[in-house]
Amino acid sequence: MSGTLYLIPNTLGEGDTDALDAVLPAPVRARAAALHYYIGENAKTTRAFLKKVGTEKPIQEIEIRELNVNTPPGEIDKLLAPLLAGTDAGLVSEAGCPAVADPGALLVRRAHERGVKVVPFVGPSSILLALMASGLNGQSFAFHGYLPVDAAERAKRLRDLEQQSRKGKQTQIFIETPYRNRQLLDTLLATCAPSTLVCVAVDLTLDTETIASRTVADWKKKPALDLHKRPAIFLILAV
Repeated sequence: MSGTLYLIPNTLGEGDTDALDAVLPAPVRARAAALHYYIGENAKTTRAFLKKVGTEKPIQEIEIRELNVNTPPGEIDKLLAPLLAGTDAGLVSEAGCPAVADPGALLVRRAHERGVKVVPFVGPSSILLALMASGLNGQSFAFHGYLPVDAAERAKRLRDLEQQSRKGKQTQIFIETPYRNRQLLDTLLATCAPSTLVCVAVDLTLDTETIASRTVADWKKKPALDLHKRPAIFLILAV
């Protein structure tokens, strides 16, 4: 009988055990602490997460394997092999919920194909937290990941997303590499209509958390938000 693949959420930023306690329920931490096999994007940061969790077994005795954008597709079955042999495993992301905007989705899909039981656990999702706090349409929304790096292509993509939002009354959600946040917001404000609602959610669940939701016109009137190297979620709703 195969083991179970547990999807273990991580914190959304650096912090100590208290930060972990604030966003992960006790039963989730208990299950995470009991697992002896982990799959994460980076072995070093996975060990740091486990150190905060407090494992039942010494961390050096816990098997940790990596799954990231550089992992060949053929390696997925090797990662599943211990589960197929009966070992429970934890899948953990660098931040937030695994398998959402995360390479772990490939492992989860293959687990279903091989008949491995998948159990998701409750934890922080920056996408949903931002949507909850935005005041934008939570009945219909879409997440698009990263927008194009090229300025012209990025502006075109934003115009397309705004049109989709207006036509379907749908909230459009996207992210950017933290050091390009300012460029994205500047392009957004220069491209979208004055009445379009824009929410920027920064450092969610952290002490420095900042969430602002305004029309494009109002964003242009307010002092610039400090976005430099801060994890951010962007949302728009054309009204």
